[in-house]
Amino acid sequence: MAPSPAVHARRGAAALATAALLSAAAAPAAFADSPSPAAPGLYGTTNPQFDGVFRQSLAFIAQDSVGVTPATSAVDWLAGQQCADGGFAGYRADTGTACDAKKGEFTDATAAAVQGLATVGGRGAEVKKGLDWLKATQNEDGGWGAQPGNPSNANSTATAIGAYAAAGQDPAKATAKSGKSPYDALLAFQLGCDAKEGERGAFAYLPQKGQLLANDLASAAATLAASGKGYLVGHPSGGDKAPKPLDCAKDEGDKDHKSDKGDKAENAAAAADAGSAYLAAKLGGNGQHLTSAMDPKSDKPDFGATADAVAALAAGGHTDAAGKAMSWLRDDKNGAAAWAKGDPGKLAKLILAAKASGTDPRTVGGDLVQQLDETGPKPEAAADTSKKDEKEKKKDDSGFGVWWFVGVCLVAGIGVGFLLSGRKKNPKP
Repeated sequence: MAPSPAVHARRGAAALATAALLSAAAAPAAFADSPSPAAPGLYGTTNPQFDGVFRQSLAFIAQDSVGVTPATSAVDWLAGQQCADGGFAGYRADTGTACDAKKGEFTDATAAAVQGLATVGGRGAEVKKGLDWLKATQNEDGGWGAQPGNPSNANSTATAIGAYAAAGQDPAKATAKSGKSPYDALLAFQLGCDAKEGERGAFAYLPQKGQLLANDLASAAATLAASGKGYLVGHPSGGDKAPKPLDCAKDEGDKDHKSDKGDKAENAAAAADAGSAYLAAKLGGNGQHLTSAMDPKSDKPDFGATADAVAALAAGGHTDAAGKAMSWLRDDKNGAAAWAKGDPGKLAKLILAAKASGTDPRTVGGDLVQQLDETGPKPEAAADTSKKDEKEKKKDDSGFGVWWFVGVCLVAGIGVGFLLSGRKKNPKP
C-alpha cells in the first residue's frame, strides 16, 4: 500500500528539519546534537545520524573553493556511504548492512554527495551511480521528493539540479518519462502575481492544502537552482545586476497582456530573477538577515538560510544585495561565527557564502577555513601546480568536467554560492 499524503507530509517535514540543522540559530530538540560514534574520516563530532553525508559533502565543496584538498580518508568515508543502488542515506553507521531502498535513502543526501564527490574529482563511478539513482527516482513532474515515491518539493528538486550541474550535465536535459524537466517542477513552487505583494517570487517547500506558502529556506535553494547552479558559487564579475521582480502590472491598453491573477515567471532565468528580488527585499526589510523558516513566528536569525541567500543572489550577479547580507553575517556581534563554531556543515555554508560575495573567509570569524579543516582529518598539503594538474586530470577522467559552467558564467558572471574560472575545466575562484 502506498504511503498516505499525511505520511509524505511528515517525511517532507523531517527532511526540511534536517536541512534546518544547518540553518537556524538552534536546532529543534528532536535533532539535538550528541557525541558522535567513532567514524574515521568523518568531519565533526556531533551525532551524524541526520546530516553526516550532507555536512561531509559541504565541507569538501567549501574546501575546494579555497584551494584545500581533503584527506583521502575523508573522501573514502563519503564514497563508502553510498548504497549499492547509488543512493545515499543521511548516515550509515554500518556500511556492511544493505540500505532500505524504500525508506532509507534520501534525495538531498544523494544529490549533496554527488556534488561533493564531483568536486574532489577522481570519483566518476560514484558520481555516475548517484546520478543514475536520481534519474531512477525522478517524479513524473520532473522533480524529486525527499525520498523515492514522495511528492516533489522545492528543496530536494533544487539539490538534485545542483548535482547534475556539478557533474557537468545540463539539468534541463534530465527529463522524466513525461518529458517534464526539473525546472518544470521547480517553477511550479514559485508564488506568482496572485500572491501577496511581498511574497511574489518566493518559493514554497510543498503546497499546503493546495496553496503555496512562501518559505525562505526553499526560496534560497530554489533561486540558486533556477540559476542552474550547485552549491559552489564564485564572486560574479562585471558589476552589480539589480534583480528583476515579477511583472505584475496590468496594462489595460494591451489586450494581449495576461491578467495579473496567477502570472508567474515563464522560464528558469526569470524565476531566478524573481526569487532574487524576493530575497533581496526580505533581507533588506529585516536588517540583512532571514529568520527561521521552520518557525515563522520566531524572530531568531537563520544564519544558514541567510548564507544560502547570499549564494543565490551572487549566482544571479546581484552583488550589492549579496554583499550586504554577507556583511551582516561577518559582523561578530550578530553571532554567525559562534553559531558555526565546530560544526563542519555550518562552517562550510559561511565559507561558501563568503566566496560568493567576494569576501575572504579567512578573515571571517577569525579564520573559517582553518576552523573547518580542524573538524576533520588533516587535509592534504596545499596544492601546488603539479597537484592541481593531477586533480584536474582525475576530474577529466571521471567523465564529469564542468564545461557547462563556462556557458553559465557568460550569463551570470560566475555563479552561485559555490564556484570557478581559467585554463582548467573546473577552476577555482
